[in-house]
Formats: sequence, C-alpha cells, structure tokens
Amino acid sequence: MKFTFKGGIHPFEGKELTMDKEVKEYLPKGDMVYPLSQHIGAPAKAVVKKGDRVLVGQLIAEAGGFVSANIHSSVSGTVKAIEPRLTASGSKVNSIVVENDSLYESVEFKGNTKPLDEISKEEILDAIKAAGVVGMGGAGFPTHVKLSPKEPDKIDTIIVNASECEPYLTSDYRRIMDEADKVVGGLRIVLTMFPGAKGIIGIENNKPKAIKLLKEKVAEFDNITVNVLKTKYPEGAERQLIYANTGRYINSKMLPADVGCIVHNVDTVYAIYEAVREGRPLIDRLVTISGDAVKEPCNILTKMGTSYAELIEAAGGFKSTPEKIISGGPMMGKALYSVEVPAMKSTSAILCMSKDEVAEYEESPCIRCGKCVSVCPGRVMPNTLATLVENNNIDEFLKLNGMECCECGCCSYVCPAKRHLTQTIAGARKLVLANNKK
Repeated sequence: MKFTFKGGIHPFEGKELTMDKEVKEYLPKGDMVYPLSQHIGAPAKAVVKKGDRVLVGQLIAEAGGFVSANIHSSVSGTVKAIEPRLTASGSKVNSIVVENDSLYESVEFKGNTKPLDEISKEEILDAIKAAGVVGMGGAGFPTHVKLSPKEPDKIDTIIVNASECEPYLTSDYRRIMDEADKVVGGLRIVLTMFPGAKGIIGIENNKPKAIKLLKEKVAEFDNITVNVLKTKYPEGAERQLIYANTGRYINSKMLPADVGCIVHNVDTVYAIYEAVREGRPLIDRLVTISGDAVKEPCNILTKMGTSYAELIEAAGGFKSTPEKIISGGPMMGKALYSVEVPAMKSTSAILCMSKDEVAEYEESPCIRCGKCVSVCPGRVMPNTLATLVENNNIDEFLKLNGMECCECGCCSYVCPAKRHLTQTIAGARKLVLANNKK
C-alpha cells in the first residue's frame, strides 16, 4: 500500500483496514514482561521479588523520582525474574517478568466518586501518579509531571490531540467512537485543575463520525470546543498542533506550558478519567495491528507486558511473510528485528508489511531540489543538516537549528535521492542530547 504526495503526505492510507472494526479484547497466555523504563525520566524501582505472587492492578514498580512513573501488573501470576529484556527500541531494559497464571485475579479498584467540582487538584494529581499514567502518544512523559507546571496560573488552554495523523493508526479513533464519554470526562477533570482554562479537542477532518460524536458530547460544556483541522501530516505533532489550534509557536527549547498550553493524547485523557473516577491503574491500552501482511487487521485492547508475537497471532497471524515489521506508525515508528518484545505504555501500533520498500531504494547524492525543505514542519534544511552530520560538523549543525527537527520523516519520504535524512539528523540529535546530560 503506497502513500500519495500532493503538497503534503496524505495520512488516511491504511486507516480503512481497521477504523470501523470492533475492538478485540485479548487475554495473553505467555509470560508478561514489564520494562522498568517505559517512560521519560528515571526508571521505576521494583517493589516485588522473584517468587512473589501478584494480582491484576498490583503495584510492582514504583516511580524512581519525580519524573518517573509507577508500573502495575496487568495479570495475576508469579514473578519469574527481574532481568534485562529486549524492547521495541532495540535495547535491553531491566524488566519484571511475570509468569501468567491466566486467572486474572485482581486487586480492588476504588475511584473518587465526589462531584467533580469538589475534587481537589492534589487528589487528582495523586490518583494520576498512583495509576502510573504517562503520555500515550509515544513520548511517555509522566502525566502528573506535565500537570504540575511551574506557573499553573498561566495555563489557559488544554488541548486533546485527536488528530492521529500517521497512516494506518486508528486506536485513538476507536477510543473516541467507543468511549467518548470517558475521553471528554478526562478532559473535564484536567480543566478543573486550571480555573479559567478552555479545552480544545483537535481532530482532523477525515474523521467525520468522530467529529459529530464529540461535538454532541461537549455541547453542554461552555469551556470545551471541537476544533476541526485539515488532514495533513504531521498535524498531530505537539508543536504543529499547538500552532494549528492557538496560533502560538514553540521551539525545541520550549515547553507547551511556556505558551500557556498543555497537550494530552486521546488515550491519556481516557486513562486520567479511569485513574481518578475508577481508581484503575494504567495496565492496558488500544494497539492497532495492521499492514498488508496481517490476516485480520484490527485494534486490540492490549494488556501491558504482552509480547508482540502474541498480539500478531491474535490478529490472525501473518497471511504472507513480512519483510518489515514496525513498532508504531510508518513515518515515525521503529523497525523491529524481533517480535519477542513487550507492549508498553507507549506502544501504539504494530505494522506488518509484505514489502520493505525503503530497503529497495539505493541512496544517491542530493540533487538540491529543495523538496525536503518545502515539507519540513520544523522549518529547517534537512539536506544541509544531514550533510553536516555526515561530515561530523556538529557545531554548524547546531547553528543551523538542527535540534528543531521533530523526526517526523517527511524529508526522507519526499527525497528523490532516497537519502536517509531523518535517521541521520535523529542520530545527531540523540548525540547532542546525550552530551548535554553529562
């Protein structure tokens, strides 16, 4: 399945495979793996040991600092090991391995039933932190930290990112269609923390059913609007979303809070609702399993720790041998060399492609056409930046704002020379960030 380029990458391709199908709920059978680093910040610290029996929803690792997140078991069973395990990023991460007993015995969940206007900000933050909620659009930033800005009085806009602009991905769409009340409910909870702030649900115009449903759900609330955006990639990137909804601009050195905004993914506000109102920790999420190599593309309600291999089998397995399997979307996802990796809080999709079109292309010299510059949402020159990195000229890379790249993949996609622009620039950005931490 190919994408089209007409002045912008059309993000609808592949969505028709899964967007109108009912969500599958899958109960895993194999061992569950819970990496202690599945969020930005310090790794969580295990509070269980080998041989301990755990229940669904039980805390198994606590936040290792303010910027960290709790981790809970999504099954009942016995802790088999605490050891390094491979993750979708390609690195090994210290992980808690639980032998699933398939009984699914659970701890008791108890939410806050007080009227919304009687729940304090501290109670909301405590519930979110206890539940281990993180940003589920991919970054994995701990939500209780994001909701604790240095100057809370300056926050005037809460944006829910419902764009879901990457091809194939439809898990946010399904969450809206099936659980719109909880999505809106989660946004309302956040709005109570910032008096005077307004809520905006930003959604692309290729989702008319979801737009209609959301408008119906928010009609009674004066402080929430549904903002219909143009369908274009990468509309769902944080900087682009803020600009599209508010006209405010941020760069790589700024946070959304610097311009009065907080941005949450659809599944994040859903998880906020469940944490506060139901006392449920973040132990499952919707994952899109798709691609032309999968027998039954679908969205699966996935328990954290489930192996990708099991999820692919739950989608009917392969109908043809895939040449490439991607964790995430085709533009910003990571290619896998093994499916024996666990679903984590940041897992949005598993795409199984019968052809690896990228591998078929041979890179050739830049022809100075400028296409990469014309599509770059970061307003930088990818062709020049990549050349600087190849020549190890990081100082000049920084002078030309190389850190403004958001790694969206647009430049690599449109490049007629098939240069690996995004990957090259991303490698330099990681090196700079790593050196800055020292």
